[in-house]
Amino acid sequence: MIRNILEYLEKTAKRLPDKIAFSGAEGTITFAELEETAKRIGTYLTRFGGRSCPIAVMMQKTPVSVAAFLGAVYSGNFYTPIDVTMPKERVLSIRPQVLLIDEKSRKAANNLGYEGKIIVLEELLETEIDDALLWKIRRSVIDTDPLYALFTSGSTGVPKGVVISHQAVVNLTEWYTEAFSISDAEIIGNQAPFYFDSSVKDLYAVLKTGAQMEIIPKMLFSFPKKLLEYLEEKQINYIDWVPSALCIVVNTGALENFQPSYLKKIMFCGEAMPTKQFNQWREKYPDAMFANIYGPTETTVDCTYYIVDREFADDEPLPIGYTDVFILNGDRLAAEGESGELCVRGRCLALGYYNNPEKTAEAFIQNPLNPYYPEKIYKTGDIAKYNERGEIVFLARKDHQIKHMGHRIELGEIETAVNSIEGIETGVCLYDEGTQRILLFYCGTEETTQAYILKCLRDKVPKYMFPNLMLKLEKIPQTLNGKIDRLALKEYYDNDKQNT
Repeated sequence: MIRNILEYLEKTAKRLPDKIAFSGAEGTITFAELEETAKRIGTYLTRFGGRSCPIAVMMQKTPVSVAAFLGAVYSGNFYTPIDVTMPKERVLSIRPQVLLIDEKSRKAANNLGYEGKIIVLEELLETEIDDALLWKIRRSVIDTDPLYALFTSGSTGVPKGVVISHQAVVNLTEWYTEAFSISDAEIIGNQAPFYFDSSVKDLYAVLKTGAQMEIIPKMLFSFPKKLLEYLEEKQINYIDWVPSALCIVVNTGALENFQPSYLKKIMFCGEAMPTKQFNQWREKYPDAMFANIYGPTETTVDCTYYIVDREFADDEPLPIGYTDVFILNGDRLAAEGESGELCVRGRCLALGYYNNPEKTAEAFIQNPLNPYYPEKIYKTGDIAKYNERGEIVFLARKDHQIKHMGHRIELGEIETAVNSIEGIETGVCLYDEGTQRILLFYCGTEETTQAYILKCLRDKVPKYMFPNLMLKLEKIPQTLNGKIDRLALKEYYDNDKQNT
């Protein structure tokens, strides 16, 4: 039984030492090189003495950055991927023991105001490996120790660090590689950033099976024709992307003109896949395996999946699975056709939120169906139902949490950031599902122009959370009990849209 994900790496490095594990524009790294580099990094990090502490990894997305993640694990700690474009307030909220960067990220790191130890990767790659020390650390690590933490938005506007254990990632990796028959013959085309939880599947599927992962340059997703040509050039046969990346390929007509010949498995996750665009993909790849995969960060990336093996009309939603999760209507199971909140139990659950026991207690609760012994479940906040085939169909979010450009976002986090800007009196966010735009309604001084707000937001929230449309009002409408009247704001927006 696998107790530590490093066992995946070590077994595969022994079996396939010279096989390329990760590749991209910045070069390649074999399994043997990956293990050696990770051990060097891990040995160096042990001098800081921490155990089960967060180590922030702020690097360009390259093959060697994977070694940095694993190096943090070798040292007995857990890693937190940090994108170089992340706002400093989010990075500093993590309070990492160490900030591990590469040379290209030095300038961004220096601008953070981080007062702890900053380590540059290139300066420690010649560290002599201390196998005895690393083994001593390994013996003290158990499978419920944390492996990584990824930050997701909170309804209060404060980011929450979701802490995931070795056990949970082993559970994910085992079912994921088995369900989709991933082997060392796979060349996985990676789309998700390393700070986005979907990339976890790519990383650990590679470590377990000996598959190869190709890091696709981000800019190619803005040029679908070149993206498809890249897939062909690299002989990529497996992709697991957010639906928006797949949709842009068909919406621009690129797939009509060229279909990469090696593609055999096409997965999608992170947001609802429009069935019309899915059908266009399936028309071009009638013999490929397609799967709709579902799960929030708190359930270790994904917790259920649906292999699409039948025809769907363009207006028929794709299911997300069968019975791996359950739907509660109050404190009872929802009946067929009855909507309720999607809940998850089992080994996939996160340990909770880092340094946030209150939010952990709110989201991870005792199973109301089981009064006999402790059993935690996670309330996803997603509304779903069972269709007549017993398949689970996602309906909507329970609160104001949205899925935008593949990211799970709380509108409250954007509002908190906007309201902290000098000159802003009130800021309220809504989301237009039809146009997939984040809307900001606000009141403020004459200086609070749209350009000014965007400039201020750069240090507060990631760029994908920037409002797409900003409407300045004289006054924010309120309900009779003094709360913000979001329905009135929606009506105002709808009328404004019709008049323009």
